[in-house]
Amino acid sequence: MNIKPIKTKKDYEAALKKIEMLFDSKPNTTNGDLLEVLVTLVEAYEKKNFNILPPDPIEAIKFRMEQLGLKQSDIAKVVGGKNRASEILNRKRELTVQMMRDLHIKFNIPAESLLS
Repeated sequence: MNIKPIKTKKDYEAALKKIEMLFDSKPNTTNGDLLEVLVTLVEAYEKKNFNILPPDPIEAIKFRMEQLGLKQSDIAKVVGGKNRASEILNRKRELTVQMMRDLHIKFNIPAESLLS
């Protein structure tokens, strides 16, 4: 296979097919090196063409609440009270840096999601 930049959907699909064929290649072999190069090219193409932005901070909090079975009162303990939690979840109050840090630590919400 000729190694070249992935510019089109056809190039992308061909690279994915080749990656699938090489998937079990051992590192530091000809096929292993080819696999590594193709994966790098595919990642660059996907970042450029399919870049997925992190979720909105409030949606990230609500998603984690749903995942962990949390209630607003659980969030209130971290952000400083029921009223503040309600204002945040209803988008009437911005998260502070300290709140973001605490939510990240306590509920393992990705920091990138809270900073958006």
